[in-house]
This record gives sequence, C-alpha cells and structure tokens, in this order.
Amino acid sequence: MSRKTTGKSVAVASIAVLLAGCVTLPAQKVAPDESPVIQGSASRRNYTPLEPAFTCLADLMRSRRVPVVGIAVGDVKDYTGKYSQNEGNAITQGGALMIYSALGKMGDVVQLQERFDTRIAELELAYTDRRQLGDGRQHQVESGKPAVPWVPYFGGTILRSNYYIVGGITELNYNIGSGGAELNVTGIGGKRRTYTMNVGVDLRIVDTRSLLVARTVSLQKQLVGEEVGVGVYRFFGKELIDINVGTKNQEPLQLGVRTAIEHGVVELISSIAGIDPLECLDASGMRARSEPVAEGAMPAPVAAAPAAAPVAGEMVAAAPPSAEQPRPQNLGQAAAVANNIVPFEFGNGDITAGAVSQLEKIANEASQGKQVTIQVVARDNEQWAPNQRRELTNARIKAVTDYLQGKGIAASRIGVSWQPAPTDNQITRHSPGFQLVATMVVGR
Repeated sequence: MSRKTTGKSVAVASIAVLLAGCVTLPAQKVAPDESPVIQGSASRRNYTPLEPAFTCLADLMRSRRVPVVGIAVGDVKDYTGKYSQNEGNAITQGGALMIYSALGKMGDVVQLQERFDTRIAELELAYTDRRQLGDGRQHQVESGKPAVPWVPYFGGTILRSNYYIVGGITELNYNIGSGGAELNVTGIGGKRRTYTMNVGVDLRIVDTRSLLVARTVSLQKQLVGEEVGVGVYRFFGKELIDINVGTKNQEPLQLGVRTAIEHGVVELISSIAGIDPLECLDASGMRARSEPVAEGAMPAPVAAAPAAAPVAGEMVAAAPPSAEQPRPQNLGQAAAVANNIVPFEFGNGDITAGAVSQLEKIANEASQGKQVTIQVVARDNEQWAPNQRRELTNARIKAVTDYLQGKGIAASRIGVSWQPAPTDNQITRHSPGFQLVATMVVGR
C-alpha cells in the first residue's frame, strides 16, 4: 500500500474516532462488576408554556372572590386510532392525567374530586361496610358497649363535585406540510428538510347535577421538526470515503398534546368562573386566534374595532340591555322584518345578499333624519369562545357601519347600544334559527 493511501486511511480512521467521541454520553459504573450505565439529565418539574396562564387565572379568581368549585375529571381517550405494531399507540393514553395535573396548578381556587380511579376508595368502603377496616385504634360506637377495632362509618364523607371535564384527543395528522432542499456536487453536499404535523383535542365541562354541558372547546396545535445534514461520498484513488454528519430535531409530540389540553382547561375553567381567558392566554403567548377568512370560517381580527368601544367615527359606547332596549325572544318573521334585521351567515363577517335590502331600507330612513334601530343576528348554532365571538361581532358591526357610510350616513350617527359582555358565553335567542349578536342605532 502506498504512503499516500496509508495517509488517507489514517485520516479516515481519525475522523471516525472524532465522530464517535462527539456522541459519547456520560456514564456511571454503579457496581464494580457491572457495565457503566448512561445517565442523562436529572428529573425536573414538567414545565409547559401554559404555566403563566394558570397562575394568572388563579390570581384573578382569588381577587374576584370566585367561589371554590369542585372539579372532577372523566375519561379523556385517544380517539385518533393511530397505532404502530412496533411502537404501540402514537398518542398518549393519559389525557385525563394531564387534566388532573393542569387543574393542580391552580392551587386552592379549585377543589379536585377523584372520579377517574376510585377502586381503592370503593374497596375500603366495602371493607368498612363489612366492619373489616380498622386504623389500629379502638372506637366507641354505642354508649355502654365495648369499643370495637373497626372504623365506624355513618355516610356522607365523599364530597360532591360541581363540574367534571371529559373529552378526547381527536386528531393526529402527519406531515401536513414539508419542504427542504438537497444539493450534491461530485459526491459532496448537504440537505435541510422541515416538516409539520398537528394534534387536536376536544374537551367539554359538564354540570354534575344537571348534566348540562357548560362549555366546549376544540383546539389544535402544530408541531414542527427539521433535519440538517452534510455528507461526503467520494473515491480518493482506490479508497471510498463516505461521511455523513447531521442533526434531526422535532417538537415533542406528547408535549404538544399536553399544551393543547392545558389550553382547553384554561378556557373551560374561565367560562364557569365568568372570566375572559384572553388576558391570561396573552400572558403565556397562547392567545386564541381567529381562523383565516374562508368559506364558513371565522374572519381575521379587526384591529379597528375593539370590544365595547367605537367601531367607526364617534360611535356611542356599548351598554348592557335596559328596559328601553330589551333582548328580543323568538320574534316572528313579520316582527323581524319590521325591526330592521341584518342577518349574517355562519362564521362570516361579510354583508350577505339577503341583508342588502334591509340595509337599503335602513339607509333610506336614516337619510330622512329618522332614528333607526338595527338588530345584527347570526345563526343560533354559532358558539365561539368569548374572544373569538367578540372579534367576529366587531367585524359584523364594522361591515354594517361601512355599508351605511357608503350610502352617505355620517359615522358620528352610527353607534352600538348593546353587544355581549367579553365574559358572556351564552347566546341570546332571536327568531327561530337565529341569535342576536349586537344592537346598533343610527341617531338623528
């Protein structure tokens, strides 16, 4: 073998040794006759991006003296159906446990009630019922009779819950988007790839006594990953050199599931506490955003139209309904037409063809100097989170305002007399199939 070839072989061997050294992990030999055991980082508290939101929500509940409620957790299953014969379930089966941990982060503002695994408690109650359970002491059950070694039980020790949370992990979509590039020139090159997947959860909180669903949430989270690598694959004389170096990183899948579940818990607890979750989600950088504008989708936020404030011109400030502005309940079709109804389609903030005739009539009356009351309505199957509904309502108010301004009505005459409060998660029934989302007034 030539000296040149030998030199290349030594270089290749040196590179291999260096690469092997780069991936060496710390190990500790526990006993003299055992092989070293690799030891990574120490265990730590499982921190998630929602930690500040739970702290914020708990502080708000304390400051507003919200009564402590008993919360139980039911089964939160994996409904994705994704299973690998080699690796088992792709998604965690511990959704309920994640909710318990999330509720535990709120401290004493909620009272956790165990309902998920009550086998031990039920077994001990059965032992108690059979007078077999003791605590090592004697108990006086009846006056004048000898003490007994079993624990007496008179019932009523198990506290009832006010609400319980159930639901499931419903989505796992692999590779919803990927891209990258790879370049090789005479056996030397590199590559970079990115890919995106997502998970989705659907949760609900139920009133234990009435079994009425107080609130539902459907959330999704995207997870990203990347792969970067460089390599050499060449012949040097008679020697073939093949070296590949790279890294591959992916956002943890189960952490993504936990984050989506915790986001849902913040919204569910906020709804029963009468608190807008927006401020606390902002603290975690997890504010719920509207979906892109599309057919049947929520419109993007309208920056010029904050809640309970003017949307255009010098609009009157929003106020709760009063005796002069009662909330209509199940008006008939004739009454609806007489009251200047402006309908919007599901999840849409654009003026519909069916609303144009009403807006023309309103503009005609307003141009004559009359005061006109406008009722903005939407489908009664719309039920968004408070912040999403607020953004959609403001978009609809702005659409009506812009249309009337286009007909020559001064912005200073157009105002809002009522719209739901930021924390109100109930709908106001209007006519069959519709709900009232805002009341507007065109002044004289």
